[in-house]
Amino acid sequence: MPSLQFGDILNLVGRPAAIEAVASDLGNAQQKLQQVQMLPVFIGIGLGVLLGSIPLFIPGFPVALKLGLAGGPLIMALILGRIGSIGKLYWFMPPSANLALRELGIVLFLSVVGLKSGGDFVETLLHGEGLSWIGYGIFITGIPLLTVGILARIFAKMNYLTLCGMLAGSMTDPPALAFANNLHATSGAAALSYATVYPLVMFLRIITPQLLAVLFWGMS
Repeated sequence: MPSLQFGDILNLVGRPAAIEAVASDLGNAQQKLQQVQMLPVFIGIGLGVLLGSIPLFIPGFPVALKLGLAGGPLIMALILGRIGSIGKLYWFMPPSANLALRELGIVLFLSVVGLKSGGDFVETLLHGEGLSWIGYGIFITGIPLLTVGILARIFAKMNYLTLCGMLAGSMTDPPALAFANNLHATSGAAALSYATVYPLVMFLRIITPQLLAVLFWGMS
C-alpha cells in the first residue's frame, strides 16, 4: 500500500471542518514546500562523489572499476530519493526549483560541448575527416533509434511523448528531453519515460567501457 511522502499533494472533498481536521493532522504548509533545502542537496552530492571514488576490485581484472563522478551521484540520488528523509533532512525538490536546475544543467551541458568542440569544428569539417565522421554518427545514431522507435510503436503501442522520452533517455540526451517536454507542456509522459531508462543506461555507459577495456587488455 503506498504511503504519503513529504511534498505529496492531496485533493480533499468534504465539509470545511473535516478538511481542517485532516490538514491539522497531515499539515498544509504550502510555503514550506516551495523552499529549497540546500543542505540535503550538498550532502547527497558529497556522498555521491565518495561512492563514485570507491574502487571495485573484481577477481581476475588487473584494475579496479569505479562509478566515477557521474555514476556515484546518480546511484546515491536514487538511494536517497527512495529513502525520502532522514530526521529533518528531506530529499525533496520543489517543481519550480527542479525545472530551473534541469534547464540550467542543459544550458551548461551544451555550453561545455560547444566550447570543447567548436574551436576545431570548421577546420575539421573542411580539411579533415569531419564529413565522414558526421555521416558515421548519423548512421550509428539514426538506425538504432528508428528501429527501436518503430518496434516500440507497433508492438508496445507507446504514445509519441513516451517514445520520445524513452529514446532520449536511452541516449542520455538532455537536449532531446527538453525538445520532448516542449511538445506538450502539461504532460509529464516524456520526463517519466526518460527517468525510467536513464539510470540504467548511465550505469551501463560507465561500467561497460571499463569492462570492455579490461577484457580487450586480457585478450591482447
